[in-house]
Amino acid sequence: MMRKTSVLLAGATAVALATAGCSVDNKTGSRTGTGAAVGAAAGATVGLLSGNFLASTLTGAAAGAAGGFVYDQMKK
Repeated sequence: MMRKTSVLLAGATAVALATAGCSVDNKTGSRTGTGAAVGAAAGATVGLLSGNFLASTLTGAAAGAAGGFVYDQMKK
């Protein structure tokens, strides 16, 4: 279980670093950040109930960020 968590954390860090250099406007960043926050909260809730807190939180944050970005692109 610890290895899976480490792999998820490394993957999330790699994605964050890869996208950090990208130039985005304020709305895109805001929507993506809001999606990540909501996703992390939902993932944390699921993680508390299932016992896999960190992995669920990271997965929820990644899914929320992706959802927020896709929503932003659809609105443009």
